[in-house]
Amino acid sequence: MPMWVPEIHDVAGPRYLAISAALARDIAAGRLRAGDRLPAQRDLAEALALDLGTITRAYAEARRTGLIDADGRRGSFVRAPVAGATQPASGAGLSAEIAPFDTGMNLPPLPADSTLGARYAASLQAILDGPAAANRLQYQPAGGAQVDRVAGARWLGLRGIPADADTVLVTSGGQNALHAIATALLKPGDAVGTGCVTYPGWLAIARRRGQRVVPLAMDEEGICPDALDRACAAEGLRALYLVPGNDNPTTATMGAERRAGIVEVARRHDIAVIEDDAYGWLSAAPTVPLAALAPERVWHVASLAKIISPALRIAYLRAPDLGHGWRLGADMHETAIMPPPLNSAIATQWLEDGSWARLVEEVRQECHARQQIVREILPPGSYRAAKDGYHLWVPLPPAMPAHAVMAALAPTGLSVVSGEGFAAGPDVAAALRVSIGGSLSREQLARALALLDTLLHHSGPRLAPLV
Repeated sequence: MPMWVPEIHDVAGPRYLAISAALARDIAAGRLRAGDRLPAQRDLAEALALDLGTITRAYAEARRTGLIDADGRRGSFVRAPVAGATQPASGAGLSAEIAPFDTGMNLPPLPADSTLGARYAASLQAILDGPAAANRLQYQPAGGAQVDRVAGARWLGLRGIPADADTVLVTSGGQNALHAIATALLKPGDAVGTGCVTYPGWLAIARRRGQRVVPLAMDEEGICPDALDRACAAEGLRALYLVPGNDNPTTATMGAERRAGIVEVARRHDIAVIEDDAYGWLSAAPTVPLAALAPERVWHVASLAKIISPALRIAYLRAPDLGHGWRLGADMHETAIMPPPLNSAIATQWLEDGSWARLVEEVRQECHARQQIVREILPPGSYRAAKDGYHLWVPLPPAMPAHAVMAALAPTGLSVVSGEGFAAGPDVAAALRVSIGGSLSREQLARALALLDTLLHHSGPRLAPLV
């Protein structure tokens, strides 16, 4: 076989751990099999332009974790799996070994050749081996450590958002950030405008806190400025909540003119804007955020969960001013104490060394591959999707019950949610939000979409036999 050379040049952290992690990944993916001979340490050192000691340490780590065996002068070989032992799994292997399950959440897909696991392991080890390890294993300041807030501010600044460590807080995911904003900005009884269908997590927060949700008309670009203008005058809106890029659930993305129109109305009526930019960074050509257009009134939330992995549970909240930033930190301390310290440290390292961009690109490319599968199976015009996204908005045929479609698709593992779960008002959308991400493999996705196509377009009035 050709000489095995791991792909590690874009991986942060100690090289010996990156080599061992790449070895585990390639074994799990089937690129290396039991009995395959690994290159001589000196040859691999030369191929990777690393010192021999690094390769020796990498092979030792691989032996320690049971990946390889050494046989004197014959060299090192991929170890045969031990009967009954649990083997490391790649993203592709995971879906085959563990049945997919539907949490109802919109999850980013697992890229076919993801480097997330290797990067995470290498970064974590580097942090634990580094001089700041002791601090990272302790409670953190409210709103995140200074170094993490600075990294987040710089990251948001890449999209033109004025931000610094005084106005940016690190939160335990986007939901934690939205809860803090609702607490700091709004009182019970305040009216909050939002799309007529919108993110259920925000609806739950607003309703639990006694705020009045006002549904606004939407079109292909999302919330209509005229509808917002009328609601401000008639309902006395205090704030507006929106997902301007790849809206959840409708997939609508506001263009520059629409965003400027929303900002103009917000300024004229002096209302706050809560910009949930969960998917903005996933776009290959992102539009300027509202927080860059109206920094004095926009509360901006950018999470790593939807663009890299929900396992990170890290988001960045940018408040309009120092006073609100201070209050937000206190509220987050009361509800979540702090974001995960080690994940915060890893996120900071990735923001500073550029790893985040590579990981987002991997997710984006997987989205493109899955969108191609959708185009090959579902008829044109039967759904809406964002080019770089991983969920669909699928209108239902007349008299087609959403619950029946969801029940038929449940065994496939495809995440399908009825439009009624997103309704901000009494009108229920006759549609489904279908997530094409998560742990489903491409093959499993294709089979599930084929069944969805059959149910929606070829089944007639009856979806399943009656017993």
